[in-house]
Amino acid sequence: MKQLTSNEIRNMWKEFFKEKGHKILESESLIPVDDNSLLFINAGVTTMKKYFDGSIVPENKRLSSIQKCIRTNDIDNVGLTKRHHTFFEMMGNFSIGDYFKEEALVFAYEFLTSEKWAGIPKEKLYVTVYTDDDVAFDKWVSLGLDESHVVRLEGNFWEIGEGPCGPDSEIFYDRGEKYDKDGTALEKFKNDKEQERFVEIWNNVFSQFNSKKGVKREDYKELPNKNIDTGAGLERWCLVFQEVDSTFETDLFMPIINRVSEISKKEYDGSAPFKVIADHTRAVVMALSDGASFSNSGRGYVLRRLLRRSVRMGKKLGINEPFIYKLVDVVSSIMKDAYPNVEENKGMVKTFILQEEELFHKTLSAGERKLYDLMEEATDNTISGYDVFRLYDTYGFPYELTVEYLEEKNFTTSKEEFDKYMEQAKALAKENMKKDADMNIQNEVLLNFTKKSKFDYERIELEGTVIGLFTKESEVEQLDSSGFVVFDRTCFYAESGGQVADIGGIKNDHLKAKVLNVVKGPNGQHLHYVEILEGSIKVGDKCTMKIMDERREKIKRNHSAVHLIQKSLKTMFDAPINQAGSYVDDERFRFDFTYTGKLNDDKIIELENLANERVNKAVDSKIEEMSLDEAKEKGAIALFTEKYKDIVRVVELGDSLELCGGTHVKNTKDIESIAILRYESKGSNLYRIEGTTATNVKKQVAMVVEHYLIEVEKLLSKAKTILEKAEAKGVELDFNVALDNSEVSSFKDIVYNKNQLAYVQKEVRELEKKYKKSKINYESAKIDEYLDKKEEVNGKNLVLLEFEEFNMEILKSIADNVGNAIKNCVVFIINKHKDSVNFICRSNSSINAGLLVKSASNICLANGGGSATFAQGGGKDISKIDEVKKMVHVTLKGE
Repeated sequence: MKQLTSNEIRNMWKEFFKEKGHKILESESLIPVDDNSLLFINAGVTTMKKYFDGSIVPENKRLSSIQKCIRTNDIDNVGLTKRHHTFFEMMGNFSIGDYFKEEALVFAYEFLTSEKWAGIPKEKLYVTVYTDDDVAFDKWVSLGLDESHVVRLEGNFWEIGEGPCGPDSEIFYDRGEKYDKDGTALEKFKNDKEQERFVEIWNNVFSQFNSKKGVKREDYKELPNKNIDTGAGLERWCLVFQEVDSTFETDLFMPIINRVSEISKKEYDGSAPFKVIADHTRAVVMALSDGASFSNSGRGYVLRRLLRRSVRMGKKLGINEPFIYKLVDVVSSIMKDAYPNVEENKGMVKTFILQEEELFHKTLSAGERKLYDLMEEATDNTISGYDVFRLYDTYGFPYELTVEYLEEKNFTTSKEEFDKYMEQAKALAKENMKKDADMNIQNEVLLNFTKKSKFDYERIELEGTVIGLFTKESEVEQLDSSGFVVFDRTCFYAESGGQVADIGGIKNDHLKAKVLNVVKGPNGQHLHYVEILEGSIKVGDKCTMKIMDERREKIKRNHSAVHLIQKSLKTMFDAPINQAGSYVDDERFRFDFTYTGKLNDDKIIELENLANERVNKAVDSKIEEMSLDEAKEKGAIALFTEKYKDIVRVVELGDSLELCGGTHVKNTKDIESIAILRYESKGSNLYRIEGTTATNVKKQVAMVVEHYLIEVEKLLSKAKTILEKAEAKGVELDFNVALDNSEVSSFKDIVYNKNQLAYVQKEVRELEKKYKKSKINYESAKIDEYLDKKEEVNGKNLVLLEFEEFNMEILKSIADNVGNAIKNCVVFIINKHKDSVNFICRSNSSINAGLLVKSASNICLANGGGSATFAQGGGKDISKIDEVKKMVHVTLKGE
């Protein structure tokens, strides 16, 4: 049999189905588009929902793909089995109302057995069919399989929730007697039980019924269009064609495992830690490359859990520092040929992962502290299983590690209680996954409605002819109340691409109706949802339609502003900026994006200024249709999660070039002005900007000003406090601003009458800077006092200083000044607060400042570190300060 690499298998799959007339679809992003029911794409068919449920009719009804998937309902089993993964690739071929059962099986048999393709001996193939599916049984036998190799099973019926369902036929590869030492594998296989000899490699689902809740399977109605949905896991194909024991020994995983072996200095022995790290790292890298990010909820939480489980497995291999980020290059080298975006984004992904690893190492320390607190509070040397589960769920603290800590202190816990809560969590996850997979039921009426309709971007009013009328369930000849109307041409934009639909009205001599929403039908027509005010509407009627043009203009301004915001972001930052979603209506716009750095007010002001500079250039917009390849060649920005047709619409606004189907201004000056109203972090490295344009700016800014009046009051109070502190310290500040109550009768006067909001904010910031600078100069003048504290320890100079409630910038300046004045010196500063302590260390000697601060922070039950010459850290246990001072002396003595 052939020996094939993962890339060879992928290419062979694509070539075969292309030869059979299928359109080869590129894998969609792991992040679902317009589907809030899923955290990740979890099956090849998931991306086909819109075709299977009839929402959209594809241009080619024969489709094939190799789809990236992530399943997270059984994470804890990864590494314990030989073939269970979180991230995997699902190869599939699909027929949307074209060929059906017999032709699908012919394709499968030819691909698997032909020497031109996979070349598997037919004797090595076994299949299962649904109990009463005689058509599938007879077809397999007629193709050449022995009847003993075709097994009928009751379980061969694919059905999850309401929607398309049907019998299926699974294909298995016989790995031989090597995996059947007790000779029971065949009997187990025929009874649908676990065994290692016969490995499933392909499942053909014959989607021919509509599953309906409360209806018996034998009474399901047939679909108007019968479909084929298949799935063949690439990882399992690699196992077969590379003749290895488990999928982890294939070329998809071994390079990662070998790198882990290098880092840990331990040989791969087939144990779970190596497998978990390899599997989870692949999943995290692939998801981050597609625009996901770490967070405390949703998909971000899943990624956080995967990474933390990998870190814990690394600890079992003796790796006690961040290392997952070092595996990104390996994953990229394996996947880049199939998924170039992994290579393009690997720098960003490394940064994300390193930040998350460092965060988790701190979290583990917090988990330790929490466990110590629980032990201190316990009255009978027992920690409840629930508390142990919470440690696991909240801090990622593994049960085994908790038990080790407990046993050291002669504590116990209930494994049974812990397992109960774990099972509840797993059950909830599985329930959610089941709900996620539901499909919509096909709407036969809309599927079969194929009359052509054209959308005119430029017109705000035109006459069109009614070509279709629909209620919720059926097509009708006349509407007397609300329903859907389709015209042969329309000027109403249908909701898509983050932009809301147009609204307006339609009329003729015997009709007056409001258009409340517009959506796209499965065959691409614009479906106008109308509320009839007078008369009725019939198929064939001519109507004048008019959109609310002022509202459209506002939408156009906001949509074009989003493009300029994105271009300005990409101009400002060296790190990659990737769009993660957007929304545009007539009032405002929203733009979500990933960025590895930090945003602050100054950056937002700079962004707003850059965007408005682009507005003020008054550049005409250029909108063209061209091939997708030509658009990419020109450098047009494409949303990775979006699937584009061969001919795309390209919107050019100055130096901004994007693929976009939305409506836009004719000239950037039409935007008038852009105001960013707010920004926020939506998760690790995920940000959201909200803003507006033109006349909306005044309205929205007034609302924001009203909201921030209280902040003005705080600023003024803070300014007065700073002045009072400066006066008390004898620090002279050259700052002149009216704060006299006789001049400012109320805080509203500042905003509305004297227009001083921005002025006050700026001046208070300057005041703080001047105060800090004066304070630093004041403290630096006392350097002789600090130098007098110098002591010699083992040939090195030590300056150990203690402060209370001091500003860290001032302390850093003191450390620098003292360090510059003394050679071969260690400056170690302890800054005490009410419930915590900070450490700063500057070293120009052989003593490593980072290690010294790390040790001090660990003593105080926290973390810290830095370089060999400068470091800072802290802790919450201030009772250990004497112990820290002793540790510093012992370290310098070399004891």
